[in-house]
Amino acid sequence: MTDLTKYRNIGIFAHVDAGKTTTTERILKLTGKIHKTGEVHDGEATTDFMEQEAERGITIQSAATSCEWDGHRMNIIDTPGHVDFTIEVYRSLKVLDGGVGVFCGSGGVEPQSETNWRYANESEVARIIFVNKLDRMGADFYRVVKQVEDVLGANPLVMVLPIGIEDDFTGVVDLLSRKAWIWDDSGLPENFKIEEPPADMADAVEEWREKLIETALEQDDDLMEAYLEGEEPSIEDIKRCIRKGTINLDFFPTYCGSAFKNKGVQLVLDAVVDFLPNPTEVKPQPETDDEGEETGEFAVVDPEKPLRALAFKIMDDRFGALTFIRIYSGKMNKGDTVLNTFTGKTERIGRIVEMHADERIELDGAQAGDIVAVIGMKNVQTGHTLCDPKAPATLEPMVFPDPVISIAVAPKDKGASEKMGLAIGKMIQEDPSFRVETDEDSGETILKGMGELHLDIKIDILRRTHGVDVEVGKPQVAYRETITQRIEDSYTHKKQTGGSGQFAKIDYSIEPGEPGSGYEFESVVTGGNVPREFWPAVQKGFQASMDRGVLAGFPCLDFKVTLMDGGFHPVDSSAVAYELAAKAAYRQTMPKAGPQLMEPIMKVDVYTPDDNVGDVIGDLNRRRGMIKSQEPGPTSVHINAECPLSEMFGYIGDLRTMTSGRGQFSMEFLHYMPCPKNVAEEVIKETKEREAEKK
Repeated sequence: MTDLTKYRNIGIFAHVDAGKTTTTERILKLTGKIHKTGEVHDGEATTDFMEQEAERGITIQSAATSCEWDGHRMNIIDTPGHVDFTIEVYRSLKVLDGGVGVFCGSGGVEPQSETNWRYANESEVARIIFVNKLDRMGADFYRVVKQVEDVLGANPLVMVLPIGIEDDFTGVVDLLSRKAWIWDDSGLPENFKIEEPPADMADAVEEWREKLIETALEQDDDLMEAYLEGEEPSIEDIKRCIRKGTINLDFFPTYCGSAFKNKGVQLVLDAVVDFLPNPTEVKPQPETDDEGEETGEFAVVDPEKPLRALAFKIMDDRFGALTFIRIYSGKMNKGDTVLNTFTGKTERIGRIVEMHADERIELDGAQAGDIVAVIGMKNVQTGHTLCDPKAPATLEPMVFPDPVISIAVAPKDKGASEKMGLAIGKMIQEDPSFRVETDEDSGETILKGMGELHLDIKIDILRRTHGVDVEVGKPQVAYRETITQRIEDSYTHKKQTGGSGQFAKIDYSIEPGEPGSGYEFESVVTGGNVPREFWPAVQKGFQASMDRGVLAGFPCLDFKVTLMDGGFHPVDSSAVAYELAAKAAYRQTMPKAGPQLMEPIMKVDVYTPDDNVGDVIGDLNRRRGMIKSQEPGPTSVHINAECPLSEMFGYIGDLRTMTSGRGQFSMEFLHYMPCPKNVAEEVIKETKEREAEKK
């Protein structure tokens, strides 16, 4: 039996370009897992093994790898930082016990780090912080610590202080041992000396060490009392308190260094072992019933309990489909039969492998606490639970955001269309935030995703990985419709053919709902004019119609239907008649209720050099953007704005032109807002023209 207290399942997450993948590379080198470090900017990083990742120097899908440090086994997931791939971060956090949040020493807390931090808070994942790139121009460790407090509302527990800054950054002082770790200029992580801290740092070391001990001892009243009476606690006691506070999310041990220059990574690895929880110290996963409600049972991390495992990622590679699984309880061996509670079908476990980026090591079995990949599962998708057929249970599923942008694709020739279908099928299984639909009228294939970069990469994968040449249409915005007035109306559905006919009469009101309320239905019928058993049919009829609005055929949001009265016929009335009446009533009344087009508004964060602020703000205003705030940073100005998605296509190119390539931006969906009249008219006209062309 392996000892679960020696396991650490951790993720490395941060804003794009803070140095996550480089940090992962250094960890693998230090733990002896790889012998030559690959660099992201050379396109040779171990965990960035997709062609697209190597070329663009960004991480697109989370890669899993495992290594050993100080007798502990670490399963590490390197996640993407780019906002278009947040889904990868979200699903990785779901199965991890701890994390390392990497922040850039000069960029500080950036918008994507906020999103990832929020996800980690929701998933209640214990974290340590690593402030990276202290050798960069404009790096400032203390400023980043302050930003973590102010922007993230978190409590950083400073464990080390940097020696020197920017080009003079040589090492760190470990506050607990009061020792300085100094690296030489060879760039080799093992070339360091441990010595006394520089004399000019003595006061700062004592000041921060006192803060560290006081914060840590709040976890243990007896030690705190002794400390206040002048008794110095032992290093072991302090570490025990830090571990307890970290797991309770009371604070986050904070380290610093430069992963690229190999400085400071060992201390982070020691911290993972010392302070992050092992699988048995994390709240067990709640089990749910068929409706997704919690049952009060939990999957306790114990190899002797029945099997409970969650499939959190599907990846297709040259050996077939790989299903990444986190085992919460029980054991899983080659040849076992497991039940997928989502499909109700059983699957046989073929081969179990331990992943090292895209290499694999065959295993005979795995147990609670492990993260492994299984080859050849047929019907398992992200978020499905695998369990012991004799003791079925479902783990809390994952929730995925809705896509905000879509493009039409068509294969270049007939032969490619079947190939394209298969390739897109595989890609959907891998990425739940990527959806595909076929437009019923035109037969076009519509791909939907989280942003331009997201869809750009998907097209690239289609072309290169799957060899399907496609033509790409213009991006389409996911508009919505709603209504602005309350209307009372009545509709009678009568149909007389030979034999029994159809009859349904409904009196109803349709009114605008609160933003975000969706579709609501209420019946206030009294006296049985519309018998109770037909109410669900009326509700269903309206609900089925809301997918097509009356202005331009976009789905309709936020309205409430109240069934007030009606009439029925003892022979001719049926559920079908009432459903048809409701559908016709929707078409009759919606145009009278002041229909309005709604457009998706994005939260846009732009980072631009000081000199270009005026141009950037002017350009955002031209794009109908609302500037919410601008904050000067050490190297750039952060502009926070809200802009309609339809105006943001191709923005990255324009921003780079305005800022000579130095500007950066990220955006995420915020909410829907009414469309200005001139824009709405244009959209409706275009939609109608497109539909006419299809016919």
